Amino acid sequence: MEATHVVRALAPIMAVVFVAYLIIGIAMPVLPLYVHDGLGLSTFMVGVAAGIEFAAALISRFWSGRYADTRGARRAMVVGLLLGAAAGLLYLVSLQFVRAPNVALGLLLVGRVLLGGVESFVITGALSLGLVLGGTRHAGKVIAWVGTALWAAYAAGAPAGTALYASHGFAAIALATMLLPLLALFLVVPLPSVPASGTARPPITRVLGAVSVPGFGLALTAVGFGTITTFGALMFSERGWSSAWIAFTAVSVFFILGRVFFGHLPDKLGGARVALVCVVIEAAGLAMIWLAPTPFLVFMGSAVTGLGYSLVYPGFGVEAVRRAPPESLGLAMGAFSAFLDLSLGLSNPALGLLAGRTGLSSVFLVSTLVVLSAALIAARLLRAPRIDRVERDALRGTCP
Repeated sequence: MEATHVVRALAPIMAVVFVAYLIIGIAMPVLPLYVHDGLGLSTFMVGVAAGIEFAAALISRFWSGRYADTRGARRAMVVGLLLGAAAGLLYLVSLQFVRAPNVALGLLLVGRVLLGGVESFVITGALSLGLVLGGTRHAGKVIAWVGTALWAAYAAGAPAGTALYASHGFAAIALATMLLPLLALFLVVPLPSVPASGTARPPITRVLGAVSVPGFGLALTAVGFGTITTFGALMFSERGWSSAWIAFTAVSVFFILGRVFFGHLPDKLGGARVALVCVVIEAAGLAMIWLAPTPFLVFMGSAVTGLGYSLVYPGFGVEAVRRAPPESLGLAMGAFSAFLDLSLGLSNPALGLLAGRTGLSSVFLVSTLVVLSAALIAARLLRAPRIDRVERDALRGTCP
């Protein structure tokens, strides 16, 4: 299946993912400013507000994966969109308590928890349905193109969120978060409904074990993404620079370009080999940001980071799919993606503490080193033999 055929089959799914992740993207550049400047809270609480979404997504990944396998991928996407509308409503309610920052933050955090459900249910359902339509032989293409829709939403969301916040405050962010998922429900209706397989499902522990090594590699590389999205705007504000949204957009645009021009490489060359190269590129981009004396060099570093990060997920993802039981692809992708959520849920608050003690610049140095360590995981996968049918049947609990 050529890339154009994959895109054509996945286009409706990509549209749903785009709208769902647009509500996450519009909050990314402004949430730290709202919590830190609007509510007057610390950088640690900024990290908590950003990271709790990923922690919630982590907890719901396994539920969403099993739900997609047993109740259907399309239903999983519907659940995710409804959670998004509820999150936007809580954002709105929190604005009534701005003069009581702790109450406002509490409501905001509950909304962020629901937004984590949006992330896990929508993307798990989308990937599950995409892998059925495209076939596991094209897993790299499916993961790459569904992820492209996600990052296109981030690219559009950063300037849109900045503009909305500047003109109408956080209320506009809250309204968009509530309304956009409801509109996206109309995109889900025409999607095909894939019946659940009657095959016995392997335990979560076996699926998790199958994807754990590539998942750990994904977790390490996600730290770089979280650092830019959570602390990039604060660094610009601290240094008196403007147009921080360009850094977010640069990451997203070059991420998309990497997917468009090189998304076929994990299927062709092998996921581990592609991930190894991209890890080094991503780390180089983060190092550029750490050393950058001007906004322009931060933008350049963000672009390099986005290009490197573009194929890390499909690279490690191909290795995860090849090791996972075929009847539990939804759970496998949910478990694999959970490593990303675990990474962001833990690293954002930890880096927030680090920033409060040693300055915002230090988080980019630490992130560079963490991302670079993922090269060891990619190298291990590169040396490991590809899982064969006997191993796959063993995971399924059947005889070869």
